[in-house]
Parts: sequence; structure tokens; C-alpha cells
Amino acid sequence: MSVVKMTEGTVQVSCSKVPLFYRRAEPATGEARMTVLLLHGIRFSSENWLKIRTLETLAKAQCQAVAIDLPGLGQSKSAEAPAAVGELAPAGFLKEVCEQLSLSPVVLISPSLSGMYSLPFLHQHQDLVRAYVPVAPICTEKFTAEQYQSVKVPTLIVYGDQDAQLGEVSLRNLSNLANHSVVVMKGAGHPCYLDDPDTWHKALTDFLNML
Repeated sequence: MSVVKMTEGTVQVSCSKVPLFYRRAEPATGEARMTVLLLHGIRFSSENWLKIRTLETLAKAQCQAVAIDLPGLGQSKSAEAPAAVGELAPAGFLKEVCEQLSLSPVVLISPSLSGMYSLPFLHQHQDLVRAYVPVAPICTEKFTAEQYQSVKVPTLIVYGDQDAQLGEVSLRNLSNLANHSVVVMKGAGHPCYLDDPDTWHKALTDFLNML
């Protein structure tokens, strides 16, 4: 008897002629208590969340978890990105993804490259974000301390202590968020969740249980 129901599909967004691929995990029985949207870094895709069992872990914690492959990456490789890497994408991009998949409000997990998508969305659509889990995202320097202070969304900042570059820069900027806590993963690099999935899953589920 499976406790987790896994499905795959595609979602169409207006900026791209080609649909985006996604994976969804949900509890096999009972209502999901919240929805988690997982983004990914430049060398990765939704498959990483499948392999390290983050999707399964979230579904077992009675969450609906959706991991999308961002435009130009993974199984969304032929989809066109709404902005160049390192530029801020329009906030409407993730808003449309959430609307098409009926996902709001979402807990948004955003490592590395995906900061170019998650940060504009967070700043412009706080009402659609239940909580934010940035993992050393890019583009944090594109917002002011005052802009961060106006965001009241509960935030868990996660980074590996071996990520000397993006980990520290993103922490410095994201620490201006009004309602944040920090988890530093010892001995872990930039994709710290891959280096130590157990610590990552514990930090994540503890945070979700407090929401």
C-alpha cells in the first residue's frame, strides 16, 4: 500500500510555446495540509527532488509537492525562458504556473538559479506565498534592504557552510527579510540538499510543521 501518489504532467505558460514539465507527489490518503512548489538550480531539474526523495518526504508529511523543470532545463529544455540567466524573470511567470496548477498559496523552495524566478514573485505576490525556503539563490543583490523588510512571509534560509560564494552573499541580503530563520548545513556545498538529504529533510519538515 503506497502512502504517496506520484504523477507527472506538463503546464502551459504564456511566455513559452512549449509546455513545462512537472512532477507531483501527494499523500495517497487524506487532504494535503499545504502545497510546496520546488524549483531548481542551473545544472539540475525536478529529477533531483525525486532522486533524493524530497517529493516523497513532503507527501509523507501530508503536503502536496510539485517540482517543475524551469524553462530551458531538464524536460523543459525546449521551452523559452522569460529572462536571461541572472536577470529577474517577470513575477507573473510563477504566478501563472501556480494558477494553471491551482497551487496557491505555496511554500516556495528556491535554490541557486531559481532565485531569478522566486524573488520577483515573492516581492510582488506575498499573498500567494505561504512560506519561502531560499537555498543560496542568485539575484538577491537586486533588491534593497527596505524591499526585503517589507516582506512578512515566514522564511527559512538554508545554505551549506562550504558554499563560500553564493551562500554568504545570499545570506547577507536575505537576512533583511522581516520573518526569517537560518539553517547552516555543516560540510555541505552549494547544492547542500544533495550533499546531506537527511539534514535537509529534517530542517524542511521542522519548518513546515511550525507554519
